[in-house]
This record gives sequence, C-alpha cells and structure tokens, in this order.
Amino acid sequence: MTKLSVNINKIATLRNSRGGNNPDLVKVALDCERFGAQGITVHPRPDERHIRYQDVYDLKAAIATEFNIEGNCREDKFVDLVLANKPAQVTLVPDAEGQITSNHGWDTIKHQDYLKEMVAVFQKEGIRVSIFVDPIVAMVDGALETGTDRIELYTEAYAHNYFADREKAVVNYVAAAHQANKLGLGINAGHDLDLHNLHYFAQSIPGLLEVSIGHALISDALYLGLETTVKNYLHQLL
Repeated sequence: MTKLSVNINKIATLRNSRGGNNPDLVKVALDCERFGAQGITVHPRPDERHIRYQDVYDLKAAIATEFNIEGNCREDKFVDLVLANKPAQVTLVPDAEGQITSNHGWDTIKHQDYLKEMVAVFQKEGIRVSIFVDPIVAMVDGALETGTDRIELYTEAYAHNYFADREKAVVNYVAAAHQANKLGLGINAGHDLDLHNLHYFAQSIPGLLEVSIGHALISDALYLGLETTVKNYLHQLL
C-alpha cells in the first residue's frame, strides 16, 4: 500500500493568522497519525509564514511515524534545520524565496553536481533523500546520477488535466515511474492530489511508495472532519 504523509502547513497558516497556538500543530499531527496517516510532512520557508523552525523541533520530538521535511536546500537555515532534526526523509524542492507554493521540479541535469553534493550531505547523516522532479524521463535519469534515494513526482499537471482526460494526464507519470523502477529509484508524489484524482493516480503508477498531501486534505477536513478525511484518503490508496 502507498503511504500517506499529511502535509500540515495549512494548519500552521491558520494558527499563525491569530497568534497563539490554536489549532495546536503538534496535536493535529498526532491526531493524523492516530487516524492512520503513515507520515507527517512540513515545508518550512524562510519567512516562517506557516511552519516555523521551532515547529520542526517540536514535531520531531512528538511524532512516531515518518517525518518528511521539504524545502530548498539552497537555504542554509533549511539545511541546518534538517541536519539538526534528522527526519526520516528530506525532500529537495527548488523553490524561490517568497514563492507561494512549489511549481516545478529540479532540472537534475543542469544542477546535477550541486544536487549530488547536497544529497551526500544528508545521506551522510542517515537521512533518506527525495528530489522533486517533473514527470520527464530525462529528469529521472539525471536524478539517478545525483545518488538520491527517491524522486517525488510533481503532480500539478496531472491534477489540472485529470477531468479532461485522465489517461492522457497520467501517461508521462507512468513513463517516469517505469524509468525510476528500472533504475532502482523509489517513487513519491505530491501536489494537488485529492479525493477525486488520487485513486486513479495511485493505481496507475507502478511502485508508488508515498504521497504527500496537504492543501486538499485540510480543505476537505473543514467539511468532513479530520478523522473522516484522513481515512477517506487512505481508502483511495487501497
């Protein structure tokens, strides 16, 4: 079964909008675990507009499932944060400073030497590394040369085109996944996956190990409740 890692950035956004600690980020993470999620994801950014650096320390001390920290390894504070907390996995995302949300994967050919260096930094500390990539076979090939353990397929294009033609929308992802499997790379995926498109994606991608879902899941929880929502997402992965 593909694992579900719940991205709790939006919980932190809500908390920060009023100050204080409501909702309690750590409690939400523990509840997600209790409801069946197999991992917790955070994506801290330099302005701490949602996840704060202290949150990472607090979560690391509390959660029992896999901890995944996403972010841009060009930020020294991010690298230091990951090394200090040693999560199960770090996901390297090429975000620009101030970027609202991730919108592209790494060019693993152009930035191969840099990524190879950064992958080694994290792996030396026993941290599994995943590189955020677009569904392009050449980018998968480039990822292999960096020494990464996994890739995370950036799924916005799939989600955007799902209702128009889901078979066409997923075809590049299937090709990328086959290449990753051939090369021995683990496969994660994330961005705009939701209760409508998740099941088809999970059934179509061979060897899909993990999905990281935040915005859609937290939005659904406003209507369905967090427990029901987490269980609904898990059901899509069966």
